[in-house]
Amino acid sequence: MIKRIFDILISVVGLTLLSPVMIFLSVLVFFKLGWPIFFLQARPGLDERVFKIIKFRTMKNSCEISGCDDTDEHRLSRFGKILRATSLDELPELWNVLKGDMSIVGPRPLLVEYLALYNDEQKHRHDVKPGITGWAQVNGRNGLCWHDKFKLDVWYVDHQSFWLDIKILLMTVIKVLVRDGISEQGQATAQKFKGNE
Repeated sequence: MIKRIFDILISVVGLTLLSPVMIFLSVLVFFKLGWPIFFLQARPGLDERVFKIIKFRTMKNSCEISGCDDTDEHRLSRFGKILRATSLDELPELWNVLKGDMSIVGPRPLLVEYLALYNDEQKHRHDVKPGITGWAQVNGRNGLCWHDKFKLDVWYVDHQSFWLDIKILLMTVIKVLVRDGISEQGQATAQKFKGNE
């Protein structure tokens, strides 16, 4: 209950105070990348229930690129890289938090297609609501291999507390400022999870 109240307070205050920034970014996204402004995608949340995550769009459509190359490396624009580096593309997720799909802090919501690939331990990341930021994000983010990300996610599930969430939020501010772990080495974002060996 305390976590939910905290999520509602932060999301309401965030959406209110940051609304001018979000309106400005919406205009920029429209002129830089066109329509749609937002990126919506199905993601699994608490107990693997699927919801639509909302973010600012950072990639060009495949058909806008010569040869229709749909790899992240070619679709990710310079403007999109800036949004990702500053985590500004994540701001609309405050709406997901307010709706109750997500929490401010928790394991990041990943792709639905990964659900069938998790082992029994990794499935525990869905015992809590996914978050805008999390323990794996402040301990390496996309610079980590999948095994380590999942290990940190499950550790958070087993050790979650209000004070740990506050610690993660403070660490998130530092990580965003220094732009650490934005992408996996040699990748525009991160390689897809292909299952456990």
